[in-house]
Amino acid sequence: MTLEALLASLHLLAMLTLVVFLTSQAALCRAEWLNAAVLERLPRLHLIYGLAALLVLVTGAVRVFWGIKGLSWYASQPLLHLKITLFVLMAGMALPTGRAFRLWRETCRATGALPDAAELRRVRRWVMWQAHLLPVIPVIAVFWARGW
Repeated sequence: MTLEALLASLHLLAMLTLVVFLTSQAALCRAEWLNAAVLERLPRLHLIYGLAALLVLVTGAVRVFWGIKGLSWYASQPLLHLKITLFVLMAGMALPTGRAFRLWRETCRATGALPDAAELRRVRRWVMWQAHLLPVIPVIAVFWARGW
């Protein structure tokens, strides 16, 4: 039982870390706050966000394989498959965001130029889609834990 609690705690910690760094990206990806220092920070935040997402995936897999319920129980749960699908969708949405952050940083280093408002809105929309999709996953987990 202690192992199960430890695995659940690590999974939760990874998810909270993911939330922090996604929220940081959303907060900094605004025209009124954008400057060269922010453009240096955004790719780093995105990298940590990606590492947190990987940690969520790894801790979830560890729970499946080492947890009390085991792989056969988890594999038969449709809500788990829905959670994983939403998580993969979030990861797909993060790809253009990370590319844009790196491009913005390199452009700013080379020319001193900041991204235009339309480009900023486009990328921030990707971040916000992720931020709005993220809370759906734990809601599904709550229903799943209650036997739905």
